[in-house]
Order: sequence, then C-alpha cells, then structure tokens
Amino acid sequence: MITSVKVDPFTLEIVKDSLLAAGDEMFIALARTSMSPIIYEVLDYASGLTDAKGNLLTQGNGVTGFIGMLTFMVKETIKKYPGEKIKPGDVFIINDPYNGGGSHLSDVGLVMPIFYEGELIAFSANKAHWTEVGGKDPGSFTNDAVDIFQEGLQFNCIKLYDEGRLNEAIVEIIRSNVRFPDLSLGDMWAQVAALRTGDRRIKELCEKHSKATIVAAINYLLDHGETISRQEIKKLPKGVFEAEDFIDTDGIGNGPFKIKVKVTITDDEFICDFRESSPQVPGPVNCSYTGLMSAVRTIFLAITNPEQDVNDGVFRPLQVIVDPKSIMSAERPVPVSNYFETLLGGMDLVWKALASHLPNRLTAGHHLSVCAVTLSGNHQDTDEPFLIVEPSVGGWGGGQGQDGASGQFCMADGETYNVPVEVAETRYGVLIDEYSLREDGNGAGVGEYIGGKGVIRSYRALTDGQAATVTFGRNKFYPWGMNGGNEGSPNEFYIHKASGEVDGPYGVYPRYKLQKNDVIRLMTGTGGGYGSPEKRPAEQVAKDVKNGYFTIEEAKEHFQVEVNPITFDYKELPRRS
Repeated sequence: MITSVKVDPFTLEIVKDSLLAAGDEMFIALARTSMSPIIYEVLDYASGLTDAKGNLLTQGNGVTGFIGMLTFMVKETIKKYPGEKIKPGDVFIINDPYNGGGSHLSDVGLVMPIFYEGELIAFSANKAHWTEVGGKDPGSFTNDAVDIFQEGLQFNCIKLYDEGRLNEAIVEIIRSNVRFPDLSLGDMWAQVAALRTGDRRIKELCEKHSKATIVAAINYLLDHGETISRQEIKKLPKGVFEAEDFIDTDGIGNGPFKIKVKVTITDDEFICDFRESSPQVPGPVNCSYTGLMSAVRTIFLAITNPEQDVNDGVFRPLQVIVDPKSIMSAERPVPVSNYFETLLGGMDLVWKALASHLPNRLTAGHHLSVCAVTLSGNHQDTDEPFLIVEPSVGGWGGGQGQDGASGQFCMADGETYNVPVEVAETRYGVLIDEYSLREDGNGAGVGEYIGGKGVIRSYRALTDGQAATVTFGRNKFYPWGMNGGNEGSPNEFYIHKASGEVDGPYGVYPRYKLQKNDVIRLMTGTGGGYGSPEKRPAEQVAKDVKNGYFTIEEAKEHFQVEVNPITFDYKELPRRS
C-alpha cells in the first residue's frame, strides 16, 4: 500500500507537467494512428489520465463537451469490476450513454488500468467518435430514432482485453454489425495504442520519481485545482440567476421543449439547478446526466478560469441538480443520438443566466448547435460507399469591446475542425460548390459589437441515391442578443434540385434523398449582437458593408449610416431617440 510522502515543490511541478505532457502525447498518438477523418481531421475525441479512483488528472480534447466524460467512464468501470476484478492488461470498452458513457453510442470509450509494482495507481482512458457503430442509419447517430436499440451497438463496460488477451468475439461482433468495419476497428486499435502510451509514461514516471512521489503529486494536483476554483468563485457576483429556453424538436415531430436553470453562487459553491425542465422525450435529443454534467463543467471553466489545467479537483465546488428522467437526465431506453443539442442547451442556459452579470467573460448567444451532417452514397469513380460525418461552424455572439467570431464551432465542439474541401472532394462523391460567410440581409446580429457570421457550405451530389441526415438546432429560437443588440439568425438548410426546384428551409431532416447534381445548401446562424447598433462607429459600419457583412439597406436601417455602394464613403444619419 502506498503511504503518503512529503514532496518538494520543484518535484511536484515537474511531475505535474509530466502528467500533462503524457496526456498530450496520448492525444496526438490517437490522431496519428486513427483511420477516420472525424478523428484525425475533425478531432472529435478526448484522451487523458485519472487516478486510481477515477478522478480526472489531465485531459486532451478536441471536443470540450467531453470534459468530465472520461471520469464517469472510469468510475463506472471501477463500480462494475470492484476489487481484484480489474487486472493488469485489461482494456474495457464502454459507450452506454446512461451509465458512464454520457454521450451517444457513436462515442466509444476505452479504459485501461495502470499498475506499478502490483498496485493500481491510475487509469488511461479515451473516447472517440467512430464513423459507424451500426444501427438503422449510416453513421449511426440519427435524428428520428425512437429507442436506443435503433442507434447501434451497445458496449456496457465489457472487457475488450482480459489480462492482455484480446476478446476476438467482440471484434467479430463489431466487424459484422458496422457498415465501415475497417474504419471503426482501425480507430479502436488507435485508441488502444493511445492507452498504452499513457500506461508507458506513468510507469516511466514511477521509475524515475518513485510510486509514492507520483501518488503524492496526483493528490496535490487535485487539491490545487480545487483551491484555484474556490478562489475564482469568490470573485463572482453572488446570488441566484435564472434563465429558460427551448429545444426546437425531438426530431420526430414533437416540441418545442422547455429547459430552465437556476444558478446559485456563494463564496464556496456554484450550483446549477435544472429542475422543472422537460421530461425525457420520444425522439433522440435526450441527454444523460453525465452529458449534462460535462456541459456544465465546460461553462463553469469559462466563467471561472478558462486557462486552468483541467482535473477533477477543479470541479469540486460545482453541483448539478436535475429531475429524474428529464430531457437532461435520460434513462434507458429512450434514444440519445442527438444528445448534443440538449447538452448545448444546458450549457447555454448557464451562459445566458450569467452573461449580463459577467460581460467581461460572456458574450451574447452563439449559433449553439453542432449542426451535424451525415451524407452517404456511392462514389462517382469507384462506386464504393462513402460516408461524410461532420459538424458545421457558425457565428458567435458579440461581447463587451469585441465583435463575435465568424465561422467557429459551437462551444461543446471546442477546438475541432471541418473536413477540408480537398479531402471531402477526393474521398466522397460530392463537390463543394460554396464555402463562404453568410450575409443575412435582415439585421441579424447587429449591435455596437456585431455577432459573428454563420457560413454557407454547399454539397453537390455526383451520384444518384445519396442521403443526407441533417440536425440543425437553433432553427426556431435564435441566438440571443445582449444589452440592446439584435438576435442572430437561424441554422437552416435548403435543397437546390437539378430540376431548378428549391426545397426548404429545414432544421432537422432524416435521410433526404439527393439525386445527381442536387445541391444541399447548409446555412448556419449568425451570433447575437451586443449593445445598441447606433453606437457602432459609422466608419466601421462602412467597412462592414465593404466586407459584405451587411447590405447598404441594413447599414441605413439599423446603424443609421448611409454608405455609397461604389466608393464606400459614408454619412452618419441623425440618431433615433
């Protein structure tokens, strides 16, 4: 048994940085060995280390919405395999959304215990979006499932490796039940390689500094994270702050669904109470409690100390309360494919409740939705099946002293990326006709500081019989403005058919059939504006018009600035009272 030791501050700092470096190396190892663009291009995954009790120590993630999910995966593993049932060489596979998985079945987690001198001292874990886990639709996560069984294979924390021996039966089940087995299994082996990277680095640290020193450093790291969080909470405004909003639809014709939060901040606690939100719903926008907790962790970090290294100690002052079987604490067997829309809704509620009280930290509302697209069909040259799985970028809200960012992923997607145009046109049966910033033409996002622009991304089908499943939330309830700024614009898409017919706009649609030369035009929302638009300097408005952000008409109507369409000279009109 490890006994506590006193470690000098220099060694503590070295070990802390070594743990962080190990997490980064695991992250890079997974990307470089994966098979799917959704991982190596988009970075839709997370990897990290926990202590022997499942407390997060370090995490590298492209998707900020995964913050905390590794913790719950490991704790579920410990719960299911108590005592000596966890052995050296074991690797567990888990994607159960309700018990430890936290997201949807497409996000498959692997967990590996790390032993040193016969004692369990840590876990290596990762979670990655597989291109396919089976289910009724290509890409697996769909927007019209009615139960979890339509959404793909479920791995309820079972041993992929048992004391180092591969469970071949699991591999064969995967191979036989997914549409792109080479991609899914290739990504799984990449995840195993990343786990072993973490295992190797922790053992090297133990060899160099001793097991007792590493454990002492781990405990210090967690306690230090808590200390910093509590210091930051003391700086926040105290009181009770409330907000409510709506989830557009469950994907099968029901909705909208009310969600609400009451945030209580004291000197020691940050409590988010989501009770009285909608009960769980028939369609796949349900989010589990684990998913909600991860969402709230993300906005908690943004509010307190966004530059802080992430570990479980940081979140000790945070409490999340929710009704059982709500849309934010779903229980089996309701579908959860598009859980991310409700996860984002919960995150956005906390943001909205506190934005006016923390204008130096929080902006007006952003396009919010993952704006997920899956597009399947056969390639025009090889006749082989292809599958596009990707999120979409959009506009962020303006804030105190700054315009909103254009063409960025939603908060839960974090530092992820599009599949590049060149990769998409090479691997898939499409051409990308347009990828541009969106000009709304209706005053969306105007303010003293304007909302960032959404984008237009148009896919032209090069073969018949393609199918697009699109989930664009924030289609009915637009990004909110602040301090007199206008709300933003909706996420929506249109189909421009080869016949000349235009269909749409839509927010959510399952398996829209595309024939050759049909174009699906995806349009994401502009963020909300901040402050009265009449306070925006006239010179800047003229530049906005020149850059194509606003029309001549918008400049005059909303900003009270008259702009010459040829020279872009401007004249400031009398301000309205």
